[in-house]
Formats: sequence, structure tokens, C-alpha cells
Amino acid sequence: MSSLFAYSLAQLIYAARSLVEPLPFFVLLAALTKGRAIFRDVRATLSEARIAILILVSEALLFAPILVASAILIERLFAWVPWRDFWTGWPLWAVALVGVLVGDFAGYWRHRLEHSELLWPSHAIHHSDTAMTWLAIFRFHPINRLSTVFLDGAAIAVLGLPPYAIIANSAVRHFYGAFIHADLPWTYGHLGRIFVSPAMHRWHHAKDKAAFNTNYATVFSMIDIIFGTYRVPGPCDVPLGVSDDMGSGFIGQYVYPFRPRSYAPVRRARRRKITG
Repeated sequence: MSSLFAYSLAQLIYAARSLVEPLPFFVLLAALTKGRAIFRDVRATLSEARIAILILVSEALLFAPILVASAILIERLFAWVPWRDFWTGWPLWAVALVGVLVGDFAGYWRHRLEHSELLWPSHAIHHSDTAMTWLAIFRFHPINRLSTVFLDGAAIAVLGLPPYAIIANSAVRHFYGAFIHADLPWTYGHLGRIFVSPAMHRWHHAKDKAAFNTNYATVFSMIDIIFGTYRVPGPCDVPLGVSDDMGSGFIGQYVYPFRPRSYAPVRRARRRKITG
């Protein structure tokens, strides 16, 4: 019992640090870009932020062991790859960059799969945020977390990349992912065709038919350009969220993927797209 308590306490501390440590940066960023409007926006985002925090805490307490075990399983499944020594002698920065590139490429296709009928209900909780801020990076259903660990992890593991490349991929895509979820109008200009901008990812979350099936990458927008899913008409100023009737509370959104009726919206959207 004492070890269980110690583990739970450690996970809560980790969750708290995940929230508190980036907070000064994003508060300063919001103050610089919004001015006095920050106080209005804080009031508007409190309920959405509460859901993100509850998800983070529940994940830390209940699902962290499953996620860690899944990552270990992926590593062991691909321990046989004979080309692990291929990366020996490469500059550290180059191997780390390969890790991020491969991770983002795999994440792009995994993200597209999450918008399919099979996985959308578990991904919808992330898109249900109507006042998206950097806290949306924590707003993922455990099923969604597992798909990320298995699909992204398998792509990196099969290449035999060393552990530091895997860590680099996780760190860069997590922290940059938090940044692009922030409420910022930046498009990056011409650089936006290389790197994902906050405006680009905000369009991905737009409650807009034209934004459906666009902007899946996390770091490199050129992946979306290559596969024809890039769309950034400018800063995103349209409403965010989903049309799914999943409820606004934490419990309703958490159980949403386990309800059969949750899979109907994607089927309807697919039929509308096919029939024009």
C-alpha cells in the first residue's frame, strides 16, 4: 500500500510540474500578444482548462503504467533490428533530427488515422476544446495516448534509432505541440511552409467544413504540403470544436469513445464528402 501511495504521489508531482513549469512562458506570451484582453480570455478558457487538467491527473494516476508498459513492449518487439549500429558515428544532432523527422512523419499518418471512423471518437475529446490554449496538449483520451505510443513508437523503433533520438522526438514534439496549441495568430509567413505555425494548427481545430482533413503534422508543415493536406488561409478566427454530441463535462467526454452512437458523425461526414 505504501509503494502504491508513493507511486501515486510521484505521478501527481509529475503532472503538477508538467503544468507549472511551462506556465510562466505561456502567461508571458499571452500578455505580450493579447494585452488586457488576456483577462477576458482567461475567463472564457477556465472550463476547458479544467477538463485538460482532470485528464492529465487521471492519466498520471490510472494510465501511466499502461503507457510505460506499452513503450517497453514496443522497444522489445523491435530489439531484433540488425541495423542499430548504422547510427554509430553520426553526429548527435543529425540522429536527433532524424528522430524528430521520422516521429513527425509517423505522427502525421497516425493523426490521419485518428480522424477515421475507428479512432475519431477517442480523438474527439482533443478537438472538443472550444477555447483552445497550450493546455490542449494534455487533452487526450487514454486510447489516443496508446495509439500514439504504439504507432509513433513502432516507426522509430523499427529504424533502430538510439534512445536519445527517441527522447529528442518526444521532447520536441511535446513542447512544440504545446506551443502550436497556444492562442496565437502567427502564420510564420514563408517559414510556415516548412514548420507548423500556431495558426496552421488552429485551422486543424476549426469547426469549419473546409478545415476537415487538413493540417495533421506537428512540427514540419512540409509533410502536409507533400500529401496535399496543407491549408492556411491566414490567421484562424473561426469557432473551434466539434459537432459531435459528446457533452461538455469531463465524464461525458471520457466515456464518449465507448458509446456506439459516437461513431455515427464520421460516417455521416464521409458520406457527405463522397456524395459531394
